[in-house]
Amino acid sequence: MDHFVSRGVELSGARLEKTEAFLNKMGLRYEGGADYTVQLVSDCGEILANGSLCGKVLKFIAVDPRLQGEGAALTVVSELVSEAMMRGITKLFLFTKASNEMLFRGIGFYTLAATRDVCFMENARAGLDRWLGSIEKFEGTVGAAVMNCNPFTLGHRYLIETAAKAVDHLYVFVVSEDRSRFPFEDRLALVKKGTEDIKNVHVMPSGDYMISFATFPTYFLKDGTDAESVYASLDAALFGERIAPKLNITKRFVGTEPYSPVTNAYNEAMKKLLPRCGVEVVEIERFRGISASSVREALDRGELSSLKELVPDGTLRYLLEKNSLKGIDR
Repeated sequence: MDHFVSRGVELSGARLEKTEAFLNKMGLRYEGGADYTVQLVSDCGEILANGSLCGKVLKFIAVDPRLQGEGAALTVVSELVSEAMMRGITKLFLFTKASNEMLFRGIGFYTLAATRDVCFMENARAGLDRWLGSIEKFEGTVGAAVMNCNPFTLGHRYLIETAAKAVDHLYVFVVSEDRSRFPFEDRLALVKKGTEDIKNVHVMPSGDYMISFATFPTYFLKDGTDAESVYASLDAALFGERIAPKLNITKRFVGTEPYSPVTNAYNEAMKKLLPRCGVEVVEIERFRGISASSVREALDRGELSSLKELVPDGTLRYLLEKNSLKGIDR
């Protein structure tokens, strides 16, 4: 079938509607967030294949059955990889249906973790091993906590302090993705400053291999699929089977979650899944009901006097300077 490559497709208006219809026909959904899109289009304007670059992640890759077996997927992915390279992005990832794993292996991607539903892949054979090799290893009882800290609160401090008492060494991985209200570099610095007195705590970026539910794509899941369970299963496979053994981690600490049903469901799933990999999930009671969202809400409402009851001194100073706020009596 005759077709041509359309690069840098703008997904808006009628083109967006046609793209959504094509993806729906292929069993996918458009979730937004495309930075750059490539399509194979017939002479009459029909979309025959699609793929998008979303940051470091390739998404919405679909090929009309009439072109399957003709290298269409390779063409689309090659175009996206070339664009990523032009943008200085050399490390690329994708999430796909488990049934597509071999297809993407055949065009240069390697499996990081897979479940019966989903496969997480990257375009480097040993990327995860290199990242793990860069992290200092410890003996004894080693634990880990994965936190967003948007921003760092007294609740985070309590969880870390409590967890640190239960292990010889505690890794605190701060989620690296910059999709939060407060930039990653600021969040990381606040956690380091707020825990510098706890000598067995090791704060570091989560890197590209700690999956965040906030950025976990669900466009390839069937309607009605329990996305939280799919995500938890993939996280457990990656963390439990690949990361924890290399870092000698035998405990993962999470906070209780009375406010978010999604996070609570995730915690429950992890408590079932990670022990199968030799990692105990330890749930720590939320400190005074404090959450990062309560801090953000206090900022939005201008309730400055309540902030000192929610965050450590370092975070408080940061918030005041960041927002040019005054009026809290210290």
